[in-house]
Amino acid sequence: MKLVVQRVKNAKVEVEEKITGQIEQGFLVLLGVTHKDTKEEVEYLVKKLCNLRVFTDENDKMNLSLKEVEGKLLIVSQFTLYADCTHGNRPSFTEAAKPEQANELYEYFCKCCQEKGLQVEKGIFGADMQVSLLNDGPVTIIIEK
Repeated sequence: MKLVVQRVKNAKVEVEEKITGQIEQGFLVLLGVTHKDTKEEVEYLVKKLCNLRVFTDENDKMNLSLKEVEGKLLIVSQFTLYADCTHGNRPSFTEAAKPEQANELYEYFCKCCQEKGLQVEKGIFGADMQVSLLNDGPVTIIIEK
């Protein structure tokens, strides 16, 4: 499982010109699932994400977590995080999980984040989505398990 975490001032996802998820301060999380992933990877990454200290404190140091700044999550599934570009110019997605498995783990990831007390907004799994954001910093971190 792979997360691309962007600290944002705001972010939104739209499907067919309708907003399906929108946040102010927090994280935009692009989530990719590979066929080897299980709930164990989800639980590890949720814990890592919820405790990630990348918001600035009173001394302008990245020292505060999402909960400490009352931030929110916008979580968007993105199978293209498992693109393999080693052969030719057209990516292969054989490492990405099949949609049924990926959606189950995506939904479980969102549920686990909510159970940690975080507000979670989402995209629509498998849809053609337009994602807009104002990256804060910019801070972008990749976390894998």
